[in-house]
Amino acid sequence: MSTFRGAGGLWEGSPVQEVAHPEGFARDPDRVWRFYNARRLNLLKCDPNPAHHALVRLERCRPRFSLITQNVDGLHRRAGSRKVIELHGNIWLNVCMQCASVEHVEARWRASVRPPEESGTSPHCGACGALLRPGVVWFGEHLPADALKEADRAVRSCDVMLVIGTSSVVYPAAALAQVASECGAFVIEINLERTPLSAAADAVLIGKAGEILPELVKRAEPA
Repeated sequence: MSTFRGAGGLWEGSPVQEVAHPEGFARDPDRVWRFYNARRLNLLKCDPNPAHHALVRLERCRPRFSLITQNVDGLHRRAGSRKVIELHGNIWLNVCMQCASVEHVEARWRASVRPPEESGTSPHCGACGALLRPGVVWFGEHLPADALKEADRAVRSCDVMLVIGTSSVVYPAAALAQVASECGAFVIEINLERTPLSAAADAVLIGKAGEILPELVKRAEPA
């Protein structure tokens, strides 16, 4: 599946941003839902990788650990992470446009041979009948205030911050590492390549997170 920022990032021949924007949803909600339902179907084939599991181990041995993620796939929680701050929401949530009720649908999708929403038509709220939207943050929208506040509090009080697999260009999330550094944290970047953060990080580890993190966490675990 095409990525948002990768080459050829298209959906049905148009830029992916068009199906990840409030205006795109207002124009054609069925098209937007086809996009997100296709992503959900792909996620049913995915499992947490060694990096996800390493972060679970790190949380178990570091009581003050918090996991701040821009991912919307829910894989951190599937792996067993508990202190997860989802800055960009969760693709498995359906949110009512009118009454703001929230439904978590991952279990239903995993249990169903043909998930209810797969038809491509827009789902509606069982409580008030209004249109539902995916529970993710779209281009042009603010991050959830509570999640951003919790993330800011975590980075201001941490001793070490791991910045893993992010381009460090999407704000305000990209500013969190700078805040942590200004508050005295040791910032470690783990990425396949250098990013705008690299020059300011205290350590830069180039390589796959699934290979680097398990080794890093092993050193942090008690003997």
